[in-house]
Amino acid sequence: MLDRLSITNFKAFATADITFGRYTLLSGLNSSGKTTVLQALALLRQSHGTLDEEGGGFLLNGDLVELGVGQDILHENYVSVDDAEPRIELTLQCGDESRSWAVGYEREADLLQIRDRSHSPVEVRSTSLFGTGFQYLRADRISPAVSYPRSHEVAIRQGFLGSRGEHTVNYLRHFQDEPVTDKRLHHPQSRSRGLLDQTEAWMQEICPGVNLQTDAIEGTDSVRLSFRFGTAGLSASNRYRPTNVGFGLTYVLPVVVACLTAQPGSLLLLENPEAHLHPRGQTAMAMLTCAAAAAGAQLVVETHSDHVLNGVRLSVKERRLSAEDVVLHYFRRSTDGIEILTPTLGSDGMLSNWPEGFFDEWERSLDRLLD
Repeated sequence: MLDRLSITNFKAFATADITFGRYTLLSGLNSSGKTTVLQALALLRQSHGTLDEEGGGFLLNGDLVELGVGQDILHENYVSVDDAEPRIELTLQCGDESRSWAVGYEREADLLQIRDRSHSPVEVRSTSLFGTGFQYLRADRISPAVSYPRSHEVAIRQGFLGSRGEHTVNYLRHFQDEPVTDKRLHHPQSRSRGLLDQTEAWMQEICPGVNLQTDAIEGTDSVRLSFRFGTAGLSASNRYRPTNVGFGLTYVLPVVVACLTAQPGSLLLLENPEAHLHPRGQTAMAMLTCAAAAAGAQLVVETHSDHVLNGVRLSVKERRLSAEDVVLHYFRRSTDGIEILTPTLGSDGMLSNWPEGFFDEWERSLDRLLD
């Protein structure tokens, strides 16, 4: 499991140390550094094939992230030692082991070469970040479309949903009858343990009565997703393509599938799982992500939603997830750069303190209404 990420001269941070738990929630105002944390982890995953090679380093553009060139990722007030060239450094701590990669800065390069490393190839591939079961779902996920890609290599052999969730439909088509084995992930209203039935049950928290179907499109390298509403029989609606139903159903589908298929030791990086969902759906998604953590996966979740926060708090209060497994980070800008505040969560779901700006807009608005 990842325990800590240290960052030097990367994007929003001159220096930063971010601790992780089994379930880590990142919150804060826009452009305060939350996404930078996820991108740093995704960058290491994206670059892992070259980290041990001569001339290898950070691949800034790939399937997970597209960060541009050196000038786009070097912190504007970078830290330099003895006026030497700036270096961008990322350090992972996993238990008692620590692994660092320092790359040189090249303004127009999209491969920043390693200048120093403190790891062995065996160690580097032993972490959850570089192993199987990794999923990274960006905020710019798939939108409703007529068809989605069908790649056996990515969806079936690698088990990867795509950084935008674009391979989710094909994954669900292939594995729809596979059982979700951990009972903590089972929805109480599901018809069976099968992945498709479990997915439908969780999706019905967002849209009651929704039914999913996935099909290969003959003669193409594409698959089709369709929705139906209501119970089977005369009361069921016609099937609708995603472009004719609510945006949120398609957008949240990769999050649901990623959580239901996470195995012990998996690592899930999720950006804004609540986007395009109504409040009850946001809370339900939070509780599903907590169930994935309780089942043994590690999750790092970025959110702007107090409903997600409250879903985590409820999961702890209802003993679905241990308070010791939860780490809350609140990012905010100050005159000295990015400040990271870390309130602790008690077993009753209460916070040790409530930093200014930390999900307090409801109270701020209420105070104005009552004034």
